[in-house]
Amino acid sequence: MFRVTIPVRCDDIDANGHVRGPAYLAYADHARWACVQAAGIDPAELTARRIGPVNLETTLRFHHELTPGGEVSVSCAFEWGTGKTSRVAQEFHTPDGTLVASVTSVSGLLDLDHRRLVSDPGAHWRALATRPELLGLA
Repeated sequence: MFRVTIPVRCDDIDANGHVRGPAYLAYADHARWACVQAAGIDPAELTARRIGPVNLETTLRFHHELTPGGEVSVSCAFEWGTGKTSRVAQEFHTPDGTLVASVTSVSGLLDLDHRRLVSDPGAHWRALATRPELLGLA
């Protein structure tokens, strides 16, 4: 499972003194892109092939308060089916292992010319990846 550590920035904090919801979504996006790049995929190659990832649904669940001055570890676990979409499950943990949030997403690959989801997105990712196991495609 892929994991990246992200520092909690002061501008990620809301008026109540904890991390605001949109910051969690930005952390999740950052972790997914870091995972894709660690798998050996160059975003420019996606553009050259006229495909791009799209988020179709995102669910954010808060489990414990995350406050400023530390860091959070964000995981990515991809789940592939037989259709045009995939799921990504992400967990956010503090350094002591406390689960603070989880994000689940439904994603697809968009054909940038025809504005439709491509069939079998896993095959496209696998063709581009040098480390497909990071994307759950081993």
